[in-house]
Amino acid sequence: MPRNLEADMKTLRLVLDLAQKRDFAAAATLAERTLADGFEHPMLLNVAATQLEELGKDQEALKLLERAVAISPNDVGARNALGLCLQRLDRPAEALFHIDELLRWQPDLHFAHASRGNALIAMGLLGRAEASHLRAVQLEPGNFVSLAALSSIAIHRGQHQQARQWAQRALTLAPGFPDAILSLAAAELANGELASAEPRLRQVIIDSRSGPTDRARAAGLLGDVLDAGGRYAEAFEFYLAGNEALAQIHQTLASADVLGYTHGLIAATEKLDVSRWRVAAPAAMSDAAGHIFLLGFPRTGTTLVEVVLDGNPEVVSLEEHELLAQGVVEFMREPLDFMALAQANDVAVSALQADYWQRVRAAGIEPAGKVFIDKHPLNTVKLPLIAKLFPKAKILFAVRDPRDVVFSCFRRRFRMNPSMYEFLTLPGTAALYAATMQVAQSAKRAFALDWHEIRYERMVADFDAEMQRICEFVGLDWSPAMGDFARRLNAREHATPSTAQLAQGLITSATGHWRHYEAQLSPILPALAPWLERFGYP
Repeated sequence: MPRNLEADMKTLRLVLDLAQKRDFAAAATLAERTLADGFEHPMLLNVAATQLEELGKDQEALKLLERAVAISPNDVGARNALGLCLQRLDRPAEALFHIDELLRWQPDLHFAHASRGNALIAMGLLGRAEASHLRAVQLEPGNFVSLAALSSIAIHRGQHQQARQWAQRALTLAPGFPDAILSLAAAELANGELASAEPRLRQVIIDSRSGPTDRARAAGLLGDVLDAGGRYAEAFEFYLAGNEALAQIHQTLASADVLGYTHGLIAATEKLDVSRWRVAAPAAMSDAAGHIFLLGFPRTGTTLVEVVLDGNPEVVSLEEHELLAQGVVEFMREPLDFMALAQANDVAVSALQADYWQRVRAAGIEPAGKVFIDKHPLNTVKLPLIAKLFPKAKILFAVRDPRDVVFSCFRRRFRMNPSMYEFLTLPGTAALYAATMQVAQSAKRAFALDWHEIRYERMVADFDAEMQRICEFVGLDWSPAMGDFARRLNAREHATPSTAQLAQGLITSATGHWRHYEAQLSPILPALAPWLERFGYP
């Protein structure tokens, strides 16, 4: 039976009217009833999806929004809602695709530029994110979402006064907006204004306007405020609460079994018959003057070393890009057995070398004639692949007191992925640290790698001397200008938890910070004991 077009249009107008009057529950009820009756329309799907999101059913909402975009690819509301939903589901690259499609048709949508900026922040691309948010504010000066995001970007770069100004502008337009409060509190923390930051963060935690992620972030930042005030037991409770909330939000990552995979790497590396290892062909398509892998574990000082070396005009670097992804797909899938990698012929190796350098260039780096630094601490677990593809590359391996490393990973906030999910508990962090170090030692024994160990504590105690030793190993001339790294950080596209700290210069107070939390760390110390002994920490 044909539908009554006039009645359907009347229903659409009624749903729209209810939504505009902010009676979202009634709008959603009518939309769901109409959809069940067989009338599909992007607006009805969008309204029904909004109700599902309110109920925390983002995956179900996603299906409705994907259907809405399939029905009407040029529908602004549906495409924008799909991008926002994907961001909530931690799928920023997919969100960016839909937002860019939206802006391709309508380049002056201020809210789309704001959404684009948020997706880019989630991907760690701060320079591009900043440009998007500045464009949103240019198009709509009252866009408090972008003002708050600009404040967050400034915090990541250690530009605390600028962050304060952006946050205050956002809060003038939207009092109580959680993102702006978090950035303002972070700026106050950096300036030692603990008495101002603490109540702000406590309010975010209890405010009904705060979402689960806002509360989790506020708890972690409140832990930092209490830590700065010497209230360590209280600080730990908020670190724990914030991480437990994040674990719940990102619980789908728990199924990845990162620890199981890493233990598989250890077994595969230790049983490898190195006598059957074919030597790789020379690296293809690079023309680089030198090749360095900067490895270790997060929070061991790799960002500091990379940004210092990058101050040499003979150096180009990339941090935490997945340049070895194709090799992992071909040779490091489960079940792990490195015989295929050991016996890989020159054709296969050359193809992977070419893919690696193509990814470098696609990221905007030209390595020809330069010393190229690939900084990615957790590429430690890819050492067998690195040894096969680039046997002549130099390995800089960063080491720091394992207790400081594990506690720092636990308390800092990283972009979430299966490995970072392990950092949400102390046992998970300690287990991943121990397994990663075992992979490193097994690979170091198995392969004739050109290896230099960097000690974080030596670096902060005698910076120039330690950096001179590192430069000598990698074949670079040391100059004091390389030590002026703080001013170079503002131009960097990516940010890590170390970036804001390094923007203030060399920090020595972090050494031995674990001692303030010795009681809380005591259950995991047995797991770290072999590495304390191996690296010589008392």
